[in-house]
Amino acid sequence: MARNLPQTKSAAINPLKSSQPLGAAFAFLGINGAMPVFHGSQGCTSFALVLLVRHFKEPIPLQTTAMDEIAIVVGCADHLEEAILNLKARSKPRLIGICTTALVETRDEDIAGDLATIKRKRATELTGTEVVLARTPDFDGAIEEGWSKAVAAMIEGITRPRTHYRDPRKVAILPGWNITVADIEHLRETAEAFGLKPVILPDVSGALDGTVPDHWIPTTYGGTKIEDIRELGAAMQCIAIGEQMRRPAEALQRLTGVPYVLFESLTGLKNADRLIWLLTAMSREQAPANVRRSRMQLQDAMLDGHFHLAGKKIAIASEPDQLYQFADFFIGMGAEITAAVTTTGASKILKIVPAETVQVGDLSDLERLAPGADLLVTHSHGRQAAKRLDIPLMRIGFPIFDRLGSQHKLTILYQGTRDMIYEVANIFQANQHPPTSGAPNPICSRELQNDLNSSSLARQ
Repeated sequence: MARNLPQTKSAAINPLKSSQPLGAAFAFLGINGAMPVFHGSQGCTSFALVLLVRHFKEPIPLQTTAMDEIAIVVGCADHLEEAILNLKARSKPRLIGICTTALVETRDEDIAGDLATIKRKRATELTGTEVVLARTPDFDGAIEEGWSKAVAAMIEGITRPRTHYRDPRKVAILPGWNITVADIEHLRETAEAFGLKPVILPDVSGALDGTVPDHWIPTTYGGTKIEDIRELGAAMQCIAIGEQMRRPAEALQRLTGVPYVLFESLTGLKNADRLIWLLTAMSREQAPANVRRSRMQLQDAMLDGHFHLAGKKIAIASEPDQLYQFADFFIGMGAEITAAVTTTGASKILKIVPAETVQVGDLSDLERLAPGADLLVTHSHGRQAAKRLDIPLMRIGFPIFDRLGSQHKLTILYQGTRDMIYEVANIFQANQHPPTSGAPNPICSRELQNDLNSSSLARQ
């Protein structure tokens, strides 16, 4: 069990985490026809928008209530109502997702009450649009908590209560924020290969997969449909991926009675096997031939990659669920986690991270703990630390803005694990340090010592 070390610094020197509102907006982007709204100042929205655009290289629909000094003093209900009505009139979204920021949360206003009043008073104008509130102050949590709160809010606000009809082929899948666009597409294809009908919430593979629509669409396009969220209670089983999704899964079970199974990770042979076994039991069918073939390919990749990864020292910095996902992957390949840094200490997953300690902190903590490591694993903001330490960097998480195609990187199940083994092994091969002219070759030195010992015994 890992020992969690709390944050001790008063300020982040080189920030690792992104804010809760950004995580909530990220989740709302996975809904078809959605418009995320930051309830706060324009500056909060602009910063999140820049990060999302740089990461995905796509136009991101994100709006703000544009709070000013007067609204902060006298109250923000009027700004919230005006923003909702303007968005409804201009963009006609199917969903407006409200993400609160520190500005309004610090004032401790009854935002839920204000929103209920607006929805009741403006019911006619808001017909055809769902309005969901996620309480996500910047001063608490990180992107992981924001994502989780937004998904739980959508389930509690949109999904119909307990239903008598259950579709034996329907499965609800709740992925965490660290599941990429490619991962979601692969997950859907795998479930469909067993004859199941997956409903993925949220599904960022629609709006953020790099496709270009024929005409301008002011909201998100693609992703989970509102009707599918409303009918989640008809699923026979819910699959939650990551400890962060326990809250939404429990909300769905409490509301509809749909049982859930939680997977801490879907990366690695053992974790992928668990999901395939579950899909086999649900569908009562054998695993398709392509799935079995992918498993054999992973086994071969593990044999090939073991020679490059075994014994390597890894330093990781990421959100709790992604930290566990990659730490578990590296340990499974024979590597050692010498430094583990995360954003918040509230997640239960941190207790089972395969490292001696997990430091809650920032990238300066990673740089302090990483000397001697063979590989740094974090997002693009860790590139300066990697350069100063002269350690190669593997980019994961959010944001990745100095590389293309991060959203299309596969990281789960047999194929994703296989691809990651090859990626890491290739990084090590590309960064090998050949011995200098003055440095002894350890193999030659060992042979020379054996020859000297043999000569000494012969003389005796």
